[in-house]
Parts: sequence; C-alpha cells; structure tokens
Amino acid sequence: MKVAIIQYSTYGHITQLARSVKAGVEESKLASTVDIFQIPETLSDEILGKMHAPPKPKDIPVATLETLEEYDAFIFGIPTRFGTAPAQYFEFWGATGGLWMKGALDGKPAGIFVSTGTPGGGQETTVRLSLSHLAHHGMPYIPLGYAKTYAQVTADEVHGGSPYGAGTYANGDGSRQPSEVELEMAKIQGTDFATSAIKFVGKKAATKTAAAAGSSASATKKTVDDSVAPPAASDLANNAKGEAKAAAANTQAAASKTQAAASKRAEQSKQTVESEEKGFCSKCTIM
Repeated sequence: MKVAIIQYSTYGHITQLARSVKAGVEESKLASTVDIFQIPETLSDEILGKMHAPPKPKDIPVATLETLEEYDAFIFGIPTRFGTAPAQYFEFWGATGGLWMKGALDGKPAGIFVSTGTPGGGQETTVRLSLSHLAHHGMPYIPLGYAKTYAQVTADEVHGGSPYGAGTYANGDGSRQPSEVELEMAKIQGTDFATSAIKFVGKKAATKTAAAAGSSASATKKTVDDSVAPPAASDLANNAKGEAKAAAANTQAAASKTQAAASKRAEQSKQTVESEEKGFCSKCTIM
C-alpha cells in the first residue's frame, strides 16, 4: 500500500502534524511507501512576504494529479480559513475533473487533519466541508474517532483534534506551535488510518486481480474454441439436407394450422346465422 500525505501549510503547523502522521503510518508497517507532498501555492512571493510566511520546505515535493493516480490512500492536511479549507486546497481539487471522469480515485480511502487559529475556528467544520471532494470521487473517509485517543482527549490542557481527525491551534498570528499531545494524536491517526485503509486497498487489489483472471480465462477459452477443427464437407452437406427437411415440415405444419383456423371461422359464422333465424340476438345466448 502506498500512502500519500498531501498538505498545504503557510506557517508550518500542518507540516509538523504531517511528519507525525507519517511516523504513525510507518510504525504500522502496513505501507510499502509513505510520502509527504505539499499542495501548489497560489499566492505570489510578494504576498507571502507581506504575510511573513516562511519559505516552503525544500524536502517536500509538490503534489500533482499523477500523485493522486499513483498512490493508494491519502491523508490530507488542511489549514483553516474562516471555518473551511483555504483557496489553495479548493484549487487543487478543482483540477481533478479528468480523474473524476474516469473514476481514477474511486475506492481509495482518505483521512483529514487540520489546523485552526482558535479552539472554535473550524476543527470539525473544516473536515466536514471538505468531505464533498471525497464523496464525488467515491473515496471512503476514515475518521480518527475516539477509541485510540482516550488518553489524549482530556481537559488537562487546551489542544486541537476531534473525532474527525488530528488538529492543532496556531493562534491568529501563527505563534503557537503544535503541542506534544497534538503531535501524539497525529501519530496515532497515521497508525489507525493505515490499519483501516489496508482493508480497502487490499479488497480493491483483490477485485482487480479477479477481474484480470476472468479476462485471461475468457481469452484462453476463445483461443481453444478457435483452435477446434472446422466440420468436414460431408457433414456440412448432411446438415443442409436436415435443415431443408425441417423447413419443409414447418411449412406443412403452418399450412395445416391455417386450414384448421379457416374451418373454425366458417363453423362460427354458420352458428351465428342459425341464431339470427331463431329471432333473438346471439349476444343474449347463455354460454
């Protein structure tokens, strides 16, 4: 199973969570490949400079449409803008129409983790408003849930994360960094996601294998059928005679049926005339 962690991060908070998620997937030992990608930036360097955004990580490649086709499962890291995903995330998905047309992502599982400025800034709504992309592509969504994070979900400290996925609070100016609890939850999500995703990926692979085997069997049967020797000329002649006799018999049977039908109609007409001679309507006769 190949897992891609595709994220967009302006100030690095999501990237930190992404690295913890990757560690969790690797710890599960269920993925042959785990890679982090970043969603293409749409803002100019000038705008990013005015926002005091740090440079993008050099060790993280940019995600492309080929990335979505190549990998089997995905965990998306999404920062929040006004309670939903940023424009860069929507722009990335807006270019996937071609993949949607051919069902390239159908059946590929996905999870989501987020970052917000404040506790009420969209830890859950950001995920929920991002599910439409997964739904339209037919991608099963795997939430974090609570079962594996009971020890972390406490009131001992304020922290991000929800049953929808891991999360962190960055403060409005980005000054707060992911806490130990938040990074731990992100790692747990990676491990738990891999455990669930392999069930989808394995089943899909088995379906493809069965389909390929069926196609191969059909091709083999056709080859065997084509290799059967053609019938001899004498057999063809006998078949032709048999077909001619059958056709003659069918013609004779049809003529007999036609004659019988004509006789029946004549008899019915005779009965009608006799009824009229008796002086009452034939329709009144009790049958």
